[in-house]
Amino acid sequence: MELTRELTRLPLATKSYFEELQAEMRRVTWPSWPQVRATTAVVIASVFLFAAYFALVNWIVNSAITKIISYFTK
Repeated sequence: MELTRELTRLPLATKSYFEELQAEMRRVTWPSWPQVRATTAVVIASVFLFAAYFALVNWIVNSAITKIISYFTK
């Protein structure tokens, strides 16, 4: 009985969901093309800067650990 009630409400719930989705999409303010390009450039630059930073930190930590291990294995 409960399953039947849920199955009869499913089409109404689905319709309501899509109506709310359409209403929400009408309220969205989409960025302009220059804004998209600018934020994309910032993201790409940030990725490269973080990659360089982590590569440097990795090199420093790797060097330190290698020196510590070689000190104790001699």
